[in-house]
Amino acid sequence: MMNMDYYIELTNVRKCFQGEDVLKELNFCVERGSAYGIAGNNGSGKTVLMKCICGFLPVTQGLVRVGGKYIGREVDFPQSLGAIIETPGFLDHLSGRRNLQILADLRGRLTGRDITVALLRVGLNPGLTRPVAKYSLGMRQRLGIAQAIMEDPELLILDEPFNGLDKQGVQEMRSLLLEEKARGKTILLSSHNSEDLRILCDRIFEMDAGIMKEVEKTV
Repeated sequence: MMNMDYYIELTNVRKCFQGEDVLKELNFCVERGSAYGIAGNNGSGKTVLMKCICGFLPVTQGLVRVGGKYIGREVDFPQSLGAIIETPGFLDHLSGRRNLQILADLRGRLTGRDITVALLRVGLNPGLTRPVAKYSLGMRQRLGIAQAIMEDPELLILDEPFNGLDKQGVQEMRSLLLEEKARGKTILLSSHNSEDLRILCDRIFEMDAGIMKEVEKTV
């Protein structure tokens, strides 16, 4: 029976590559309207977990339910999702705004004003015509966050969202995500920085060799 208190539910989830378990019998739930953080070293399974929740990778065993729908059975992808998984990919010869416009046109839900607002929220100039190829790593990351939030999704899945940002950029994006959380969004994020997780997340988990355990959050 579905628990409407949970936006993400994983039941006995395994993911194998060439016979090797990368995710091992995970049972994990994320409460609706909460922010959960995942810590762990490279290769621990964090990114694979997020790809499975997003529907980008099929699970080897178990069930993934997001927003009340089974991923890979009832829907291919979560129905209201904004995500950054690994390095955001854009068309380098186009401006950031044009990249967002192309993505928005696929669904036809957004106006030009919506895109302007998303760019302003992440601290990018909506009128900038410079191609993405000439963006700094931090600007690319901001553009990735703009892409994730621009359709006002219910769920944000963010894999190392602060990569490439300077100290001011990190503070600005933390504030943005706290705003999203206050608006009732469900957030799952990973970070190598324990301070990010402490500030943003209600609960924190650590992944190690495909196994997840909750860690005590320090105040």
